[in-house]
Parts: sequence; C-alpha cells; structure tokens
Amino acid sequence: MSLAGAVHGLDGTILLMNGILLVDKPSGWTSFDVVNKVRRMAETAGLNTTNKKRFPVGHTGTLDPLATGLLVLMLGTYTKKVSEYTKLDKTYDATMRLGQTSTTGDEEGEKADVSDKRPTKEEIHIAMARFEGDIMQTPPAFSAIKINGQRAYKLAREGKAPQLEPRPAHIERIILTKYDYPEVRFTVHVSSGTYIRSLVEDIGKQLGTGAYMSGLRRTRVGAFQLDNAINMQELSPEVIQEHLIPR
Repeated sequence: MSLAGAVHGLDGTILLMNGILLVDKPSGWTSFDVVNKVRRMAETAGLNTTNKKRFPVGHTGTLDPLATGLLVLMLGTYTKKVSEYTKLDKTYDATMRLGQTSTTGDEEGEKADVSDKRPTKEEIHIAMARFEGDIMQTPPAFSAIKINGQRAYKLAREGKAPQLEPRPAHIERIILTKYDYPEVRFTVHVSSGTYIRSLVEDIGKQLGTGAYMSGLRRTRVGAFQLDNAINMQELSPEVIQEHLIPR
C-alpha cells in the first residue's frame, strides 16, 4: 500500500514518514502527551529516522490540558516547517461562566464570587463586540510565556505573580451561540497568540460580573479543520500513516 508521506524499502517496511497529522486532543492530555504518544507509535512501527535517536514530532501551537480540539502535528522532516504554521489564525468554541473568577482563568483554579448580576443577552452582545478588532491583551499568569527563562505558569504556581505586559492581538469576530445564565457559549475567530482565558476575563470585567473559562475547543487552525482530525482512541501506526497530509 502506498501511503502519503511514507517511503518504503524493498521489503515493504516504512523507512521514513513525513507530513502533517491532525489530532483531536482530549481533555486531560497536554499537547506534549499527544506528541509523545505519536512519537512512540511511530518508533514501534519500525521507522528508520535517518539515524536520529528519537522520531521527530512537533506541534504548531499548544492547547491547555483542559482544552480539547485540533492539534496540528508535524512529523519527520516536517518538524523543520513548524515555524511556517505557528502564526495561523484560529477558531475556538468557548464556554464561560459568569459571576465568579478563577485564579487560573479556568476550571482548574480557585473560584471567587464576584456578582449575582444577570446581564441580558443584548448586554453580552455589546460587551463582546467591544473586543472585536485589534486589541491589547494581557496574557494569563498561568501561561507558557517565558519570563527570564522560566515559564510564567511555573512562577505562578510558586506564588511569585509573574508580571506580564499587554501585547497586541486581533479578534476577527465573536459569535454568541447560547446563553443560559451563568453559562455563555460563543465561537471566536482570532489571530495567533490570542488567549481565550484573558478574553473571557475581560468580558466578565466589562459586564461587571466576573467570568472564567469553563470550556474550550479548538476547531480550526488556518485551513486545517477539526472535522479532519483523528481522535486518540483511533490512533495507531497504521492510522497515522493513512492520515498524514503531505505539503
């Protein structure tokens, strides 16, 4: 069988596997967990990785452990192309909970009550619209941004309150899809580097209710769609080979 991105030896064994793999990351897995799983599967398939000790696998943009959805992996020689894909726009389906804030900006942190105000649907529409376009956004303390060589989330866990400066972001559109207090669901199209946790917190401040992100699912990265991704339960060396996208 001829497989996209794979080169076969005379005995039919796979000698090299290069390409893009779309994976639907489940909640509770880190992006690195997914990378490791794919790497181990590729190695057990008998891949010759041109004398490399480990089969090269990378990703084009991390997802938080609690988040789910599209993770774009680069396999083999395609790891050299990661930088070409890291700046692509993205789409997310997000859920936020009004009335409380979280120390981490999501379900993982300690919650604090802020307000029992119940904004109208129109008020939520107006608050969301204020953040469309070019904005300055402060990344969450619990993020992978490096400060003097250390990840911000590691400093935050040590109680050191990392100081993060606002940075430019672009939010193309925010679409309110469901409102059932205290839960708000929306779809958002954003530039690379936009933090949905920060967006949720900013909307909560705008509404005067407080808010934290209670769910996040990435559905698009550039032209890559979640509908074309494989889930972790389906993952096997054969499935990886069959779903590689050559570019």
